[in-house]
Amino acid sequence: MHPVIFTSSQLILAGDILGAEKALVAIADQDGDHALVSILDDIQPNDLLAIMREFDSSKESVVNMLVTPEQFARSIVLEKMYGDRTGERLRAMMNAIIHREYNAVSEYLEAIAEIEGGSETLTDYFFDRLDEMFSFASTGSFTPQLDPDSGAKTHNTWLMERIEELDHGQGFGNFIEDSRPLLSRSEIADGDWMETAWILRYELPDAFEEVMIILRDRAQKLFEAPDELPIPARRDASDTSGDEEESAI
Repeated sequence: MHPVIFTSSQLILAGDILGAEKALVAIADQDGDHALVSILDDIQPNDLLAIMREFDSSKESVVNMLVTPEQFARSIVLEKMYGDRTGERLRAMMNAIIHREYNAVSEYLEAIAEIEGGSETLTDYFFDRLDEMFSFASTGSFTPQLDPDSGAKTHNTWLMERIEELDHGQGFGNFIEDSRPLLSRSEIADGDWMETAWILRYELPDAFEEVMIILRDRAQKLFEAPDELPIPARRDASDTSGDEEESAI
């Protein structure tokens, strides 16, 4: 074990995440990027995750810039330990790493999809975008065809219809075989969840289908436990006053 691995681990245990990252970066400064990449292979995934969580697109990290798809996948599947139910921290961290290079996104997504727990992690990433994801899966558009002034009952009916389409292979099954996207990547190149979904859908369709199946299962459970709904949908699901000003879209 390289001494810096032990040092960084102790710093992380002490809560000095920035110090741990600085110790690792010193290896790159001294021996080059390849030396640091090699060391990252031996760092415990939970330690690497702790470092990656400290940085996002507004605060760059050399570790985040050099972490390989396989190293990233081994660590990111542990994110659920932190209990971020909204997924915002997960999405910000993933975006900062997987979208830093335009042509490398699919490599990171493929590595995540292939590891145990990876599909569930990707589902967490998209979880508070249920409407848009089911719309995209069944029609190719991220815009749900639902009246923005509709209430929770109408929204739930719409979402259940999309789930049934997925269950029976209608819409989704036919669309996934269509080689021509309705939207081009450049039209939704936001470096965020839409571009991630697009790449999964058209470059890694098997991984995309697995994510949609898990989203379907979770969505079905949401109607039985409204307290577990993503924040926007939960607000509508608990509204029984007849006020339809807010929508889950």
